[in-house]
Amino acid sequence: MKSTQAPQKDGPRVNREIRAREVQLIDAEGHNRGIVQVYEAQQTADEAGLDLVEIVPTANPPVCKILDYGKYRFLEQKKAAEARKKQKVVEIKEIKLRPGIDEHDYDVKMKAVRRFFEEGDKVKITLRFRGREMAHQELGYKLLDRVRTETMPFAKVEAEPSIEGRQMVMILAPR
Repeated sequence: MKSTQAPQKDGPRVNREIRAREVQLIDAEGHNRGIVQVYEAQQTADEAGLDLVEIVPTANPPVCKILDYGKYRFLEQKKAAEARKKQKVVEIKEIKLRPGIDEHDYDVKMKAVRRFFEEGDKVKITLRFRGREMAHQELGYKLLDRVRTETMPFAKVEAEPSIEGRQMVMILAPR
């Protein structure tokens, strides 16, 4: 027969789950009561009609606080949701160019690049060569160098220009 382990509970230990003999106790008003026996701390929490929650389990002795555990969990979940909401997922946007791009088309592409950086995204500049254009790769390097110098104030080069088949690729990231 295999012994089944108790499932690991996420979150702090509460009330009778606390295994330490003595704890650093903080009461419901936030006053430090000092080091007390765990059963005394549990009695104090029971008298107040609240829970004894292990706040800092790594301390010696562990720090426990008397509070309403349901309310504490709700506030923690609310904080976590707020943090998730503020997170920004960095995407890689792609701009495709050709070696013989016209001036106006180039300006339109650069406006898009600037907008992507303002949104906090990375930009992958792809320069596609067709047919005999592969014989003039120096034009591609010149164009990517121009992009680099124009975006220098608000972007940094994350990946230098490299050739992948018939394409030249450079990745820029916001500063």
